[in-house]
Amino acid sequence: MEAENKMGVMPVNRLLITMALPMIISMLVQALYNIVDSIFVARISENALTAVSIAFTMQNLMIAAASGTGVGINALLSRSLGQKNYKLVNKAALNGIFIEMIACAIFIVLGFTIVTPFYAAQSGTGENAAEIIAYGKDYLTIVLVMSFGIFAQNTFERLLQSTGKTIYTMITQGTGAIINLILDPIFIFVFKWGIAGAAWATVTGQIVAAAMAVYFNITRNTEINLSPVGFRPQWHVIKQILSVGIPSTIMVSIGSVMTFSMNKILVAFSSTAVAVFGVYFKLNSFIFMPLFGMNNGLVPIISYNYGAGKRSRMVKAIKLAVSYAFGIMVLGTLLFWIFPAQLLELFNASEDMLAIGIPALRIISLSFPVAAFCIVFSSVFQSLGNGVYSMITSFARQLIALIPSAYILARSVNFNPEHISRVWFSYDIAEVVSIIVSIILFIRLYKTKISRVGENA
Repeated sequence: MEAENKMGVMPVNRLLITMALPMIISMLVQALYNIVDSIFVARISENALTAVSIAFTMQNLMIAAASGTGVGINALLSRSLGQKNYKLVNKAALNGIFIEMIACAIFIVLGFTIVTPFYAAQSGTGENAAEIIAYGKDYLTIVLVMSFGIFAQNTFERLLQSTGKTIYTMITQGTGAIINLILDPIFIFVFKWGIAGAAWATVTGQIVAAAMAVYFNITRNTEINLSPVGFRPQWHVIKQILSVGIPSTIMVSIGSVMTFSMNKILVAFSSTAVAVFGVYFKLNSFIFMPLFGMNNGLVPIISYNYGAGKRSRMVKAIKLAVSYAFGIMVLGTLLFWIFPAQLLELFNASEDMLAIGIPALRIISLSFPVAAFCIVFSSVFQSLGNGVYSMITSFARQLIALIPSAYILARSVNFNPEHISRVWFSYDIAEVVSIIVSIILFIRLYKTKISRVGENA
């Protein structure tokens, strides 16, 4: 335990690549699963695809609760390692697991109570509404009731990330996603479980990944002692985790509010517009997931070196992350501009879906390079315990800019389906607002915190 962790001594570029590459690979596998999962569902019907698209709102909220707490655990645990405060390392891990268990229990209850009214609020009143609700109830009930898999997976993977053991998270996430991919066609078409089969494939992959993550923590993560003997919740530790975790959870949850609101706006045009919106989220995950994977590697690096007082390593890591992120997002924009029809046809797109989706992918992707800066800055905020800054940025982007501008643009064409393309420009407007807010908050954070970090190396 006296030896310096690699996050404090390895050359920064090599460290970032070493930490991030396993996460990027696993995130790409996750993104591939997201896409293929929807491709299989689309073979059932467009209404089934719409039902899964609507489910994203609640799934995103669940992921927000799991990953938000995970970010809080990650930041506190890595910072404690940098300070060589090993008692706090163990307390952060055990209290973080306790918080995740409570959050999981809440979503299990929601799975038994709110699914039908949730779908009724977003399915419109057309002839497809009843079928969308029926599909959605079959799918989302299973995902929520069996959510202990995703909560356990997220928690124990974060513990591995916090100590720099990202190779194991690549193995757990990759295995879970591959299991999901294999089981999807078997459950949906061979067993003839339909959309419920897609849900069972999802939760099975999550449960297997969670079991593997627990095993790797017990057998490989020697820097953390997970023995529950004598454990009692400790408010001062929980408070430190939640000081980052709650803003992070709210930040991701804002995405659910945004998705819910966009679905309400788009369903006024047509249910196909809602399906296109859902397909866009599946496709953009293939672009954004690698960036999120890199940021998962970045957070413990910054937190550790902040705790160790190594400012130059922090700054270099941030600069490198921004450069890599910008490159990834430029490639994403080019992909969406050159191959929009081919991407949509993966989902058995109808003529109506192509007519709406091609302009949507091209217009929205213009915002990707700007988003690169905002996402990296958000991770920096979280890693230094300023999760509120991330929340403010997300709030400004999605609730202050995106939804109002989307509604105004929709009203300006009187919800005429022939002019729906105008609505997609709300994404570009929102990203401009987001980058302005992000830069202002980053400059403030640099002056008040980063510039005051002393050099110990």
